[in-house]
This record gives sequence, C-alpha cells and structure tokens, in this order.
Amino acid sequence: MMKRIVYREWRIPPARYWGILGILAVVAGIGGLATLYMEHEGHWVTGMNNSVVWGTPHVFAVFLIVAASGALNIASIGTVFGKAAYKPLGRLSGLLAAALLIGGLLVLVLDLGRPDRLIVAMTTYNFRSIFAWNIFLYTGFMAIVVAYLWSMADRMGAPFYKGIGIFAFAWRLALTTGTGSIFGFIVARQAFDTAFLAPMFVIMSFAYGLAVYLLVLMFTFDQEGRVLGDRLLRRLKNLLGVFVAAILYFTVVYFLTKLYGAKNYELVGWVLLNGGVYTAVFWIGWVLIGGLAPLGILYHPELGKDRNWVAAACALVILGGLATMYVVIIASQAFPLQMFPGQTVLEATPAAGILGEPAAYSPSLPELLLGLGGIAVALLITAVGVRVLQFLPESLADDALPADDEAPAPALAEA
Repeated sequence: MMKRIVYREWRIPPARYWGILGILAVVAGIGGLATLYMEHEGHWVTGMNNSVVWGTPHVFAVFLIVAASGALNIASIGTVFGKAAYKPLGRLSGLLAAALLIGGLLVLVLDLGRPDRLIVAMTTYNFRSIFAWNIFLYTGFMAIVVAYLWSMADRMGAPFYKGIGIFAFAWRLALTTGTGSIFGFIVARQAFDTAFLAPMFVIMSFAYGLAVYLLVLMFTFDQEGRVLGDRLLRRLKNLLGVFVAAILYFTVVYFLTKLYGAKNYELVGWVLLNGGVYTAVFWIGWVLIGGLAPLGILYHPELGKDRNWVAAACALVILGGLATMYVVIIASQAFPLQMFPGQTVLEATPAAGILGEPAAYSPSLPELLLGLGGIAVALLITAVGVRVLQFLPESLADDALPADDEAPAPALAEA
C-alpha cells in the first residue's frame, strides 16, 4: 500500500530563500528599467524595424506562453490519462503554468509601444482576428488553472477534479494551437504561411514545459533535501526525450512540406544554408543544442542516470527552445517579402523591405533584458507560491508513489 502524499511549503533557510528572491527581483527590476528606457527613447533604440516588427521580447514571450501550456500537461497526465504516479505533481504543474503565462504576457504588454491601448483590444473584439481569440484563450487559461488548483487542494473541489482536468487539457491544447496560428495565418510571410505551425507549437509546448518543470522540481527538492525517486525521474526524463525527438520529426516534416511548393525553394535554402546568423542559430541552437545533444544525454546509459546531466539536458532544451523561437519568429520576418512577384523593383528605400534583401536585425540589450525580466517574474511567482502555499509533496520517493493501475491514497493538505 502506498503512503499518503503530504504537501508542505518550501522550507529552505530564510537567508537562502531571500537570496534567491533578491536575485530574481533584481533581474526583474532591470527588465523593468529596460522597458522604461525603450518607452522613453522610443523603439528606435531596439533592433526592430519596419520588416522585423516582432523582436527578441516576442521570442521570450512566446516561449514562456508555450511553456506554460506544456507545464500544465504534467497535471493532465495524472488527471486525463489516469497515470496515478503523476497526480502528486499536479499542484506545482498548475502554479508553474500560471507563473509562466503571467511572465510571457507581461513581456508582450511591456513591449507594446502604447501598452495603455491594450484596453481597446480587451473591450473591442474583432472575432475574425486570431489575436482576439487568443485574448480569450489566455484569460480563460488563468481562470481554469485557478479552478484546477482548487479542485486539487480543497476537498470541496475534489468532486470536480476529473471534469476540470479534462477541460483544462482541452483548453491548453486550444491555447497552444491559437498561439501557433497567430503565425500560421500570416499569408504574407512564406515561412509563416502554413497550418503546420499549430500542431508544431503543441509538441513544442510539451517539451519546453516539461523541461522547465523538471528543472524547478529538481531544484526545489534538492535545496530542501526532499526525496525525488529514481523511478519518477526516469519516467519524466524519458518522456522529455520523446517530446524532443517529436520536435525534430516535426522540424523535418515542416521543411519537407515547404519544399513541396516550388516557390519556397529559396526560403528553405536560405534558412538551412545561406541565412547567415539564422542558419547558424537553426543548426546549432534549434537542432544541436535543443535536439540532438539533449537526446544524447537523456538516453545515454550512464549520463541519463546522473541527475546533474539530466538537469543539463533540460537546460539545453530550454536554450534550444529560445533558439527555435528566434528562427520561427525573427528569421521568418527577415526573409525578403515578395511584394511584386515577377516584377523588378527599380528604386525603393531599404526600409521599405521590398528590394529582395534580408531585413537587418540585431537584438538590442534592452530587448534581451526585458525578456530575461519576464523569466525572472515567472520564477519569482513560483518561488513565492511554493513558499507560502502547500504545492510541493513532502516526498516523491519510489515507495511513496502509486503504480499507474493503483488508486492513490487520499492526499493530505498538510502534515
């Protein structure tokens, strides 16, 4: 018979806890100062221009939003698919999902030239716009996560646990599909113009969310000396490997699909061979750091058993995810627009972006600091949440977890 799962606050020494909070607060504060600088000076101080209107902040923001959806997938494995061993992970899964989404949306809002105009988008809807639908998806996601956490932590919510969990799983799939569709519906950009981006973003969310979750879980347990069993860790890291391999598969299919249309030969050749920094980011960041290297570590007979190497693999997946978003978002905008197919443009200013040359873009320091500030905010929310509320199981030892075909014992809210 398995032991009851007891949830406790994160009880590391106060000095260490406040040190962690201080570091995160400083990074978040620097991100805020970078935002004020860009708002005061204008976005001309960034690397963005008429062609590349979504810059590095959007890379961080979209990554965080996609990872938020994937982080909630951990709870869904226990609720929707009946894997009892994953159910003790649900509370942290919900907290991390909410924190990552808040961090991502904060970066998006602060990157707007007029963030005060967001109220217009939230009160005047154009339902033919995918952006309007995503406002519903993001706000709805937060409400569902709160309800999901309530059903996990409160006995009064227990009867609704299964139903809310299934609804949350469907909603998070819709959220990631909507985020991918923002780009997939842009027909003016060859790299964006494909419905394939929606399912591709879904599988990316599985990998990125799980990588972030694993790092947070391992760090919090290690800092307090809580037991994280080998059986659960092995399952999680193997699952991460499957998701990473799936991203590589989707990557191959994406480019093969693009190659099927003759008009995209130049695009594919530019990204894979002649795109300069974008080609380097694709092969080194997306494929090697975010794909092949983590797979080699996770499934290595020795390295895959070492927790430090597993943590390194998770970090590589996150770095590779940022590189992937850089290529998907920025390289797709930098590739020359075909404004007048079959015609020759005799004269135009470079800023017009119609001379057939890739758009110039270099990330500026304020953009990078704003993105890092969003990550810091997400981690700050997570650190405060696990400190003041009972989100973390006291133990995830092998003998404390049920088998998948065993009903879990009732959870205790506190010791």
